[in-house]
Amino acid sequence: MGLAAGRSRLPFCVSHAFLVVAGLFIIASIPCEAQLSSTFYDNTCPNALTTIRTAIRTAVSRERRMAASLIRLHFHDCFVQGCDASILLDDSATIQSEKNAPNNNNSVRGVVSCADILAVAARDASVAVGGPTWTLKLGRRDSTTSGLSQAAANLPSFRDGLDRLISLFSTKGLSTRDMVALSGSHTIGQARCITFRDRIYDNGTNIDAGFASTRRRRCPVDNGSGDDNLAALDLVTPNSFDNNYFKNLIQRKGLLQSDQVLFNGGSTGSIVTEYSKSPSTFSSDFAAAMVKMGDIEPLLGSAGEIRKYCNVIN
Repeated sequence: MGLAAGRSRLPFCVSHAFLVVAGLFIIASIPCEAQLSSTFYDNTCPNALTTIRTAIRTAVSRERRMAASLIRLHFHDCFVQGCDASILLDDSATIQSEKNAPNNNNSVRGVVSCADILAVAARDASVAVGGPTWTLKLGRRDSTTSGLSQAAANLPSFRDGLDRLISLFSTKGLSTRDMVALSGSHTIGQARCITFRDRIYDNGTNIDAGFASTRRRRCPVDNGSGDDNLAALDLVTPNSFDNNYFKNLIQRKGLLQSDQVLFNGGSTGSIVTEYSKSPSTFSSDFAAAMVKMGDIEPLLGSAGEIRKYCNVIN
């Protein structure tokens, strides 16, 4: 997970999705419920989920990579001060933005929170590329602060070792198995050369020589040269949500160091092997882990706010 994906196309995906859902203008007050619920918007905004789903399908059909960007955006949001859409906030006089995401100038104003839109978009993006679905718990509210200072400490890096990854996820209430399952989202999406250059040029024993040679073609050895060139995280089926990511790890073809450490003689090897043999087990575990991740420190009841525009506080 974490810092792998390039950012060049992310703005279109998210802003396009939010532009479509901006068509809902509902003035009704929001029930002050203090827990997440799958039926949270049934009365106040019954068409919200259908509208978001349509927007995501349209965005992903135009560019498949959008699915990976949306799943990762929800992940980045939840891992820094909870699932509160703080990642979308712009810099201001009082806010240092944590976001590596686009401006999101529209949302379902006053009823559906930006935090919930991120959660729904991630689920629908998974489905759009053949991945699993899951029952969402909704009712998150949006933060009025951003956690720039927390981002470096809370988000995984492409250089992280296994112990670091296990520890990071554990602090968020996620198990080692959850961590491996969520890492499987790298079955789609792309990474920038700068994030995997060291791995493909270090001539290590945990990378397939042919795979490294192929990746070197678009990732020059010199820093600053081709840093933003992109490569698919899964060379085999880069646009389909499947279990090939785990098969790649067994063949020493993980693109990022933080991918390959999952199958490199450590404690997670057996989980990787299990997922490589059973796509249904991986899909089920991924869905369950996404639900757990969506429960990370949500703002509930009267906490926070429902932003009218996702990139600024009200």
